Amino acid sequence: MEMTITEKILAAHARLASVRPGQLIQAAVDIALANDITLPLALKPFREAGGVKVFDREKVVVVLDHFNPAQSIDSAMMLVRSRDFANEMGLVNFFDLGSMGIEHALLPELGIVGPGDLVIGADSHTCTYGALSAFSAGVGSTDFAAAMLTGKCWFKVPESIRFELSGSFGSWVSGKDLILRIIGDIGVDGALYHAMEFAGEGVSSLTMADRLTVANMAIEAGAKNGIFPFDPTTKAYADLHGRRPYVVYESDKDAQYARDIRVCLDELEPLVALPFSPENVRPASEVKDMKVDQVVIGSCTNGRIDDLRIAASILRGKKVATHVRLIVIPATQSITVQAIREGIIETIIEAGGVVSTPTCGPCLGGHMGILARGERAISTTNRNFVGRMGHPESEVVLSSPAVAAASAVTGVVTDPRVL
Repeated sequence: MEMTITEKILAAHARLASVRPGQLIQAAVDIALANDITLPLALKPFREAGGVKVFDREKVVVVLDHFNPAQSIDSAMMLVRSRDFANEMGLVNFFDLGSMGIEHALLPELGIVGPGDLVIGADSHTCTYGALSAFSAGVGSTDFAAAMLTGKCWFKVPESIRFELSGSFGSWVSGKDLILRIIGDIGVDGALYHAMEFAGEGVSSLTMADRLTVANMAIEAGAKNGIFPFDPTTKAYADLHGRRPYVVYESDKDAQYARDIRVCLDELEPLVALPFSPENVRPASEVKDMKVDQVVIGSCTNGRIDDLRIAASILRGKKVATHVRLIVIPATQSITVQAIREGIIETIIEAGGVVSTPTCGPCLGGHMGILARGERAISTTNRNFVGRMGHPESEVVLSSPAVAAASAVTGVVTDPRVL
């Protein structure tokens, strides 16, 4: 039976010769991930099921990245519960303040996930790892608890949608613009419980940072997972960062897809998603006089060194508008160190911005940039629902690092090509 890359990974981990869309399977997981919000929620079902140890101390990964350093007494208690559990279980891959980073940037950087893996995470943006040609998907805390116990999880095999990419990006266009264009075209439920498979000659022009951004936001189209083919870019990244051998899977030429969608990268321009949905996409050039109070550059979507380099190239020699707060959040400690070495942090500070410790922070309205009533932020994060970043009467505009940095300078939503 001809299969897609997603179907092949699921079949291999379920120890089946083949699988078909809609089939229910139980598959072994290579990595089960949780954070300081979702791990505490999983502890009750874990204990109620008789849990006294996890199935594998190396494969259960915990990253304390949402409210760390603690934002409140409640968040401090969640951190304590997470630390106590990690210590009790002897988790090998436990990341606390000083070693932690934003989880979906940290795990690829450390080689904890790799090509061919099956990864689940008690966080919806676990789909990020499809950039590395892995199957990865978010699950609920109860499913995560079961996986901690058994090393397995139930899945319904998704149908796949094939996105054939051609051409290459123009000036100031990146992976964020690509995924915003797709979500704008198909809608936030356009890939509901499907695998979004990216293919075509245009894939070769995408950097790994581009791919991580695109896969990260597959969930914003309702997808079960996003996934890229294994190619020289994947191999170079996996060989540099990997901790263990990996397995390469490829879609068969005659594999069946629910839809085929063509995207010409040459035709893309800098985009934004206006409140209150990631599908409310407009060219940045068409948004006029939309004032912003805060700019956030970071998150699991766009907090990598490539993103900071883009932002710094726009900010260098300029000043942030007087009414704007610019908050830059490198996604991991090593990215912070690299940004210091390259002078990026100095550029941001000289422009009038501030730099945070790695954290999800403002993305979910947690800390380090909560919005007040009537305020508007432009952010490189992934969601802009009502109240996402603070007060329910605040607004969030989603953008790439280039658009965000340009907007920080002008004080209004700005296409970087006009600077």
